[in-house]
Amino acid sequence: MNARSEAAEPDILIAGGGSNGVGAALAIASAAPDLRVQIVDAAPPVSLSERGAKDERASAIAAAARRMLQQLGAWNEIEPHSQPILSMEVTDSRTSDVARPVFLTFGGEVTEGEPFGHMVPNGVMARALQSRAEAAGVVFTAPDRVSSFTSGPGRVEVKLASGETRRPRLLIAADGVRSRLRTLAGIKTVSWQYGQTAIVCTVRHERPHNGVAIEHFLPSGPFAILPLTGNRSSLVWSERAEEARRLIEGDEFVFQIELERRFGHRLGAIEVEGPRQGFPLGLTIARDFVRPRFALLGDAAHGIHPIAGQGLNLGLRDVAALAETLVEAHRLGLDLGSLDVLKRYERWRRFDTFQMGVTTDVLNRLFSNDSAPVRAVRDFGLSVVDRLPRMKRMFIGEAAGLGASGDLPRLLQGEAI
Repeated sequence: MNARSEAAEPDILIAGGGSNGVGAALAIASAAPDLRVQIVDAAPPVSLSERGAKDERASAIAAAARRMLQQLGAWNEIEPHSQPILSMEVTDSRTSDVARPVFLTFGGEVTEGEPFGHMVPNGVMARALQSRAEAAGVVFTAPDRVSSFTSGPGRVEVKLASGETRRPRLLIAADGVRSRLRTLAGIKTVSWQYGQTAIVCTVRHERPHNGVAIEHFLPSGPFAILPLTGNRSSLVWSERAEEARRLIEGDEFVFQIELERRFGHRLGAIEVEGPRQGFPLGLTIARDFVRPRFALLGDAAHGIHPIAGQGLNLGLRDVAALAETLVEAHRLGLDLGSLDVLKRYERWRRFDTFQMGVTTDVLNRLFSNDSAPVRAVRDFGLSVVDRLPRMKRMFIGEAAGLGASGDLPRLLQGEAI
């Protein structure tokens, strides 16, 4: 799939061809063209026109991640398909409540003319990243996967399921929240399940959403309505696992009725477009992000609840930090796979990951219950925040991924490495 020969040993091999893996390959290859980067992906190879076609999901891309995509040259292809999030409303109610009072609202700009986020179809982003990575000389090998690896002096020996062997200086695992390579590396995790499933689908509605994202906190979990282009919205509906299974596998008419009870009539008549998909929800955080000549990236390092819409953004922050760490080490003539180099990446990402994991866990536990005293306390807290402009600006900065600009990797600030 690439003009660069696969015969030459890669300097960096990335296991996993999702947005985080391809994003990291693109960021590294763009800043250090002399580094050979190879991606090994278990999915069969597809053309750019087919890439992500079966993925009906869309993701919230924070302002910082958008700046990175723009710096990497992918945003121009993504932007025509993206929907700016111009404001956000937070409600707290029961499904049976006739009225849903809004307790908290956020304006959507971090700087003039720059929304704090965009909704982007996953397939669109996958195609844009792959296109740019191929142009940057990244080698794609698929379908194949890493079956085992052994770290040694100077190189890591990687055996592929196809029987081939690669000897990169660094192996990056971007193979998802159930990462096989993380297990092979002996890295343990802190993890638990919430007993919830996220029902994801696209909804077409009669009236325009005007770029407003809505987060309904319901007793069974958050119900997010996220604006897409046209009169469409992406739905992320957290439901108890057993009920979610019934809704996904059951009759379309029953699903429509239950959806309307939660969606409301604000946007007029609604209709589900495409399939209903379900994703079990839990928290997983790796105890270590690195080993000699080995690094975890994205969901392989952390999987969090979607309540704050930060899952993909957390992975893209990994991408920016790891790329900057490796490129700077390469320019200084350091060994890319040495533990001293990789520990810098781990220190950079550990606190942010832990903080986001704790935040989403606490929010989910706080809002996914119907206790009257707890409801009164949380609604009072939301109302207080709504009356404090400075605190709201701080929350907008965090949602935009710009909360601590001094610690941000350069790509997230829109700067080249």
